[in-house]
Amino acid sequence: MIFQKHPFYLKPVLLAGGIALALAGCSKPAPDSAATEPASKTATNIDIWPQLQLPVAKDPAIEQAITDLMADMSLPQKIAQMIQPEIRDITVDDMRQYGFGSYLNGGGAFPNDDKYATPADWIALAEAMYQASVDASLDGSSIPTMWGTDAVHGHNNVIGATIFPHNIGLGAANNPALIEQIAKVTAREVMVTGIDWVFAPTVAVVRDDRWGRTYEGYSEHPQIVHDYAAAIVTGLQGAADGDFLGDDKVISTVKHFVGDGGTTGGIDQGNTEVTEQHLFDIHAQGYVGGLQAGAQSVMASFNSWNGSKIHGDKYLLTDVLKKQMGFDGFIVGDWNGHGQIPGCTNENCPQAANAGLDIYMVPTAAWKPLYHNLIDQVEAGDISMQRVDDAVRRILRVKMRAGLFDKASPAKRPLAGKTELIGAEAHRAVARDAVRQSLVLLKNHNQLLPLNPTQRLLVTGGGADNIGQQAGGWTISWQGTGNTNADFPGGSSIYDGIARQVNAAGGSVELSVDGSYQQKPDVAIVVFGEEPYAEGNGDLDNLEYQRGNKTDLALLNKLKAEGIPVVSLFISGRPLWVNPELNASDAFVAVWLPGSEGEGVADVILANADGSVQYDFHGKLSFSWPASPQQTAVNYGDTDYKPLLPYGFGLRYGDKDVLTAELSEQIEQSTQLTELAIFERSPRSPWQLQLQSGNGNAIDSAMVSSSIQQLGAINSRTFDKEVQEDARRFEFDGSASAAFSFISPFPRDLRAYAEADSQLTVLVKRQGDVPATVMLGMACGDDCGGNVNISEALAAMPDDQWQPLAVNLSCLQQQGLNLGQVFQVLSVQTSGKLTLSLADARISPLADKQHTVVSCQ
Repeated sequence: MIFQKHPFYLKPVLLAGGIALALAGCSKPAPDSAATEPASKTATNIDIWPQLQLPVAKDPAIEQAITDLMADMSLPQKIAQMIQPEIRDITVDDMRQYGFGSYLNGGGAFPNDDKYATPADWIALAEAMYQASVDASLDGSSIPTMWGTDAVHGHNNVIGATIFPHNIGLGAANNPALIEQIAKVTAREVMVTGIDWVFAPTVAVVRDDRWGRTYEGYSEHPQIVHDYAAAIVTGLQGAADGDFLGDDKVISTVKHFVGDGGTTGGIDQGNTEVTEQHLFDIHAQGYVGGLQAGAQSVMASFNSWNGSKIHGDKYLLTDVLKKQMGFDGFIVGDWNGHGQIPGCTNENCPQAANAGLDIYMVPTAAWKPLYHNLIDQVEAGDISMQRVDDAVRRILRVKMRAGLFDKASPAKRPLAGKTELIGAEAHRAVARDAVRQSLVLLKNHNQLLPLNPTQRLLVTGGGADNIGQQAGGWTISWQGTGNTNADFPGGSSIYDGIARQVNAAGGSVELSVDGSYQQKPDVAIVVFGEEPYAEGNGDLDNLEYQRGNKTDLALLNKLKAEGIPVVSLFISGRPLWVNPELNASDAFVAVWLPGSEGEGVADVILANADGSVQYDFHGKLSFSWPASPQQTAVNYGDTDYKPLLPYGFGLRYGDKDVLTAELSEQIEQSTQLTELAIFERSPRSPWQLQLQSGNGNAIDSAMVSSSIQQLGAINSRTFDKEVQEDARRFEFDGSASAAFSFISPFPRDLRAYAEADSQLTVLVKRQGDVPATVMLGMACGDDCGGNVNISEALAAMPDDQWQPLAVNLSCLQQQGLNLGQVFQVLSVQTSGKLTLSLADARISPLADKQHTVVSCQ
């Protein structure tokens, strides 16, 4: 079955607090029964998945050419086609020696490791890698390689490129034709730099807005995602019956298969615990749309489905996607995603190939041991030759369909080097129109908007003149951080657009980040919101905006107290609980992450000089807006659907304002806060145990992957306390500074524990003497964290006896720990000689007076 289309806009529903929301005619959304059924991974039903009639049929001539080519390929040459390293970890000589089937640049990777690499630099690297791949002098292969890149909202890794709104804003536009146009522009700018392949579109259907990748989703509704997937694949690749993979087209990738937007708690790379029917109805519709438009690659997802890592799930990758749905392109892994399969490492993972993975995305130096291990595993029979041949055939099929064997080299292709296309005015016009269509008006008290540009306007707030903030993550750098307006030549900040239009109309505008002004304005426009982030770095514990830091609210209240009407422009990658900010605003606009063309905001919020509307609001919420910080999973179709503002909401000029009453600002304290286990017999997810050893700049680190592990000055081994291997002993030999720590790949938001008088507690025993300094602490990044010396507390303990120790989190916060961004939840470090065992570690939400509490002093 295919998901049945529902109307995009809901009809009368109730706002939180009982406010009636009048939308044109209809009924409450039907409950999503599939979401409430108990999930079972053991019972599968292949008939849930459709047998698709895909538009790109197998060409007998291509299939014969592949057969002929593979007949002369050695096993190492075939495995090389399955290896995708990253440009920071290979050289042109490596490409010549190994003949990799593909390579990539990850977020924040540039030719020559230069953020300011020019389009010419990108072309030069593409040309050098291509020529090395077709050079058969060392590897005996002349198969052309292909370059993949994350061009997820324009060619976002390249300085000067057109940066489009992120997907959440495009979803609010609900315009597949616009999406196809954006994809066409993106493909053209990518082809200018000689790159063949784009890791887009993301077709996640987000169910919990705490997820740090929410802004990469178009909507909580699978129908928009289905339609957009088809549109963007067509725009990137061309129509299957038309300009398919022509000179201004790139190979697309529908990602991440499957269920990435449905993880429990919205935890990035977590576990999606749903029925198979729900997995298809909600999370697979983007693949139906994308594959039916001719998508040639699919990226496997980091997440698990009911406990099974997708990278190693043969049922989903092979039985469902390849056999039942008929996908005949290739499946590529995500960034070392194969290494997360139980029993695998980044360097060694036959399970992924056996499950159906065709290309290992293997950045870092892990590519070399993985390459050799795969060869050995095929020779040993751990991976069948049939499976390798299937993977290689799929890779070569896509390369031949894309014309890579026939096209000129990257530097000689029709668009190569036409740098005038990077950020071209016509391309920016498309992006500016996308900004206009994406904006959603949530509140417009007394019809304050549109603003007459002949007035005296104050533009204030941290996001007012900040293109980097309005562009968000996945922009030049992976996290989107470290960018200034100078990094967006040709772009415009929100302030830039307002200032140009106000000055042209004869009004006056003043920019002041802190809200001060020379002369009292008629209206203040406050631009504020989330700072850039990407992937799990953006995971939250709840949806309260600026939790524990209300600087933006203070600015709004200051202006309100001065009798100045306030227009709030809210930059965000997801809906957030902003009731206080809504109350303090006369008008409130969700601008999402609009990208490089900030003037599109001015086009909508400013009238013409004669007071007439330039552009009306078009956008409608494609994500429901939460009524409380804890309402983190509120989706169209839920049984008990009571958002603040529903899916499909969005005012237009002249519409009656619905947020007329004062919204509740009271935050209900969660009664569900429980102890957070860090180590309980073993490290508890998402925490991983790491050893460190060394001094100064010569510090080595290694993740603990075995029961006995040595690294420099520290040795770790498991032993039995109550049951088998439920405790660990750490022996510091004193030859260098050493530490053990529990870390997460992404920061975790633990601010809830700061509100509950919490403690970090450990159950430890020491054997023998204790050095003068033993530091226990938590960290939130470089020069961010807190530590206490537990040496005296350890020395006071009876030798060789288990004792609980605790440190108050408030103590660590006083030293600079930011509990909203915890990377390292526990570490113990010393330069002396020490034997210390650990049986339990956790954060306890209520202080335990029976524990020995280590003083901050």
